[in-house]
Amino acid sequence: MQTKPFRIGTRGSPLALAQAAETRARLMAAHDLPEEMFEIVILSTTGDRVVDRSLSEIGGKGLFTLELEEQLASGDLDFAVHSSKDMPTRLPDGLYISAYLPREDFRDALIGRTAPTLTALPDGAVVGTASLRRQALIRRIRPDIQVTIFRGSVGTRLRKLNEGHVDATLLAYAGLKRLAREEVITELLDPTTFPPAPAQGAICIESRVGDARIDALLDPINHRPTFDAVSCERAFLAALDGSCRTPIAGYTVLDDEGLKFSGLILTPDGKKEHSIEVEGKRADAETLGRQAGEAVRAAAGTEFFEGWA
Repeated sequence: MQTKPFRIGTRGSPLALAQAAETRARLMAAHDLPEEMFEIVILSTTGDRVVDRSLSEIGGKGLFTLELEEQLASGDLDFAVHSSKDMPTRLPDGLYISAYLPREDFRDALIGRTAPTLTALPDGAVVGTASLRRQALIRRIRPDIQVTIFRGSVGTRLRKLNEGHVDATLLAYAGLKRLAREEVITELLDPTTFPPAPAQGAICIESRVGDARIDALLDPINHRPTFDAVSCERAFLAALDGSCRTPIAGYTVLDDEGLKFSGLILTPDGKKEHSIEVEGKRADAETLGRQAGEAVRAAAGTEFFEGWA
């Protein structure tokens, strides 16, 4: 019987803490355990500390997970809670994604200061975002818009917007909902024209392979529909060697035992793209995502990817 608190690793941003708290609450309810049986351990990651450059310049998505994974591998943490879209497609040996919480809305939200929608922004407006996907999609829709790097916590980005640094910024709707900040949204973007990042809106839990005690703890809170949808999207990303250097979008819609996946790759300037839609059984989610990624890569050809690295 467990006598010491389970140690939950997380980053220290308000959103990361909200996600860790939601995980703890679900585990308390699933196992009828008191709050003191769970200790939230906050770690600062390189991705949190370096906020003046894009992730592609400083090493990619893994900079949000490295410190957590080191302590997870050593046994100092029992499991770690992440935003799924921050997770590299290749995890360190001995670690895996063991559970997903129910997914929130995966759409992107625009917070406009000088106009409420992307299409209504003035000519030459400045939009702040660090995401190459969002940058490419903005340029596809509004090539006149200037894009500037905008990193930091949700609160930091909203403060910079209010101070007039940019005309608008884009954030994940899911994060704003988890922080109860929906009131700042001026437009929710249609995923058919502005598709989200693969795995956007999903909280995942990373733990050690073969740790039966933790597997048993997490299994009751694993949301199978989210697991299937995000597994498809991450397989698409992996087939394209997706990282913060590649503008890639994709989302999955589930229907009973079936799924429909829509994927898109763009050049950073938004001028060239390749898209795909596939349908199949949820049981084949990972295979469908991988095949979609391989098909897009073959259709795009090597020239399409030059300059991404």
